[in-house]
Amino acid sequence: MLAKRIVPCLDIKDGKTVKGINFVNFRDAGDPVELGAQYSREGADELVYLDITASHEGRKTFTELVKKVAANISIPFTVGGGINELKDVDRLLSAGADKVSINSAALRNPSLIEEIAKNFGSQVCVVAIDANYENGDWICYLNGGRIPTEKHLFQWAAEAENLGAGEILFTSMTHDGVKDGYANEALSTLADNLHIPVIASGGAGKMEHFRDTFAAGKADAALAASVFHFGEIGIADLKQYLNREGINVRI
Repeated sequence: MLAKRIVPCLDIKDGKTVKGINFVNFRDAGDPVELGAQYSREGADELVYLDITASHEGRKTFTELVKKVAANISIPFTVGGGINELKDVDRLLSAGADKVSINSAALRNPSLIEEIAKNFGSQVCVVAIDANYENGDWICYLNGGRIPTEKHLFQWAAEAENLGAGEILFTSMTHDGVKDGYANEALSTLADNLHIPVIASGGAGKMEHFRDTFAAGKADAALAASVFHFGEIGIADLKQYLNREGINVRI
């Protein structure tokens, strides 16, 4: 069985790492290059960097940041934010990223998934899905959780896989930043219906939440931000705990 992955996520705004609750109320969490290097040393399996206010000017800044990250860490990392066309993917991979994450652009133009998979390989294409639980259903959102769509989580994830996505990164907006555990029921349904890895995001507050998302949620990887950024959970400690709980992780 493949080892479960621990993935710190760094949301980047104006060149700094920030963290919010339910996608708002951001606070500064430190230098993204230093944090990434620290997580790499501590045993994180991968990192995700998201340019959460990707604008035309921001892209140049973010590309320079990606180059610095690549020079300072020794683990794979994914970048996302403002990726709308193949040249954006090429620019970020050339700067040193291993994978790209697309969200709003994929919803608006699903063929972008196919293009990335065809030109760079499925393993490069992570389709991120921000969904909120409303009236008994999971509704997908655009623009960092600001605009609801007519897409539903399970159908959209299956469509993304069919188009060539290599992984699905599912963030529950309902659980984001609340630290009450991941959306394990929805994650388990995704895992049962897909043939590609599922990354859990939104809701980590304590070590048990990671154990539960791997066991009950059947997630392949667990992404978290504030519990790592603010020193609430150490990655080495978390992996030792998971190992004791019978979860297969790289130590």
